[in-house]
Amino acid sequence: MKDQYLNIVSSVERLHRLFLDVVRTELDRLGVHDINNVQALVLYHLGRAHLTVSELTNRGYYLGSNVSYNLKKMIERGYIEQTVSVHDRRASIVKLTAKGLEFIKKFDTALNRQVTLLTGQDMASADVEHGTGLLRRVEAFWSSLVMRR
Repeated sequence: MKDQYLNIVSSVERLHRLFLDVVRTELDRLGVHDINNVQALVLYHLGRAHLTVSELTNRGYYLGSNVSYNLKKMIERGYIEQTVSVHDRRASIVKLTAKGLEFIKKFDTALNRQVTLLTGQDMASADVEHGTGLLRRVEAFWSSLVMRR
């Protein structure tokens, strides 16, 4: 069981790195060169929401320091705007600009194309659901370990 568990951990790490490579390839295909793959995922996860930086960090899989750096770059490049929260002056709210919204439309089209290609790879919906269920159980297990601290 230990070897299988470590294989899952290694697979998750490899899949994450590989997906970042897929995102980088999609950015090249879309002709988007002013953001990187991690920034593209931050934009996609932000979507139409107005979130604080900490909420954005909690929703994604980004390290806190990286989020601040990446947000700064995306603000400079016109994808995101940042305002101070009216409820808590210490917090800032981020949201997509028109440029950011246009990007996520293009990126969503790329993801839809990937889903179409995936279904052509003899991958049934049940397979995807099973894999998702397994990953959610591993996530819940890891979360329970963190909460025990």
